[in-house]
Amino acid sequence: MKRRTFQKVRVGGRPAHHHSVYVVLLDPAVGRLKKVRAENPKRDSKKPCVYVGMTGLTPEERFANHKAGIKDAPLVKRYGICLLPELYEHLNPMPFEAAAQMEKDLAEDLRRVGYTVTGGH
Repeated sequence: MKRRTFQKVRVGGRPAHHHSVYVVLLDPAVGRLKKVRAENPKRDSKKPCVYVGMTGLTPEERFANHKAGIKDAPLVKRYGICLLPELYEHLNPMPFEAAAQMEKDLAEDLRRVGYTVTGGH
C-alpha cells in the first residue's frame, strides 16, 4: 500500500482559496455597550451595528456555529441577527492571508463610513 502524503490528501480536499470574510448584523443594543462605543467614536447611530469576521467555512456555517456557541464571539451569539452578504459576497473566496488582511480592511472601511463595528481583528 502506497503511503499518502499530506500534500496529496490536500489536493483532493478543499481548494486553497476557501477562506471568506463575513458581516453579521447585530441588534442595535450593541451600540449602547461602553466598549463598543469606545471602539467606534465616529459612529453614525442611523447605521447598523455589525460584526466582521473571517472563516475557512462558509459564512452561513460560521454564523450557525456562533449562534450554537461553537467557537463563538459572545456579541454574535447574544446579539447576532443575520448575515449581510451584500457587504462581503463580492470579496469571497480568497486564500487565508488575504482573508486575514481583508477582515481588518473591511472592518475599517465600514467603521469609516459610520457603521458600528466589532470584530475585524
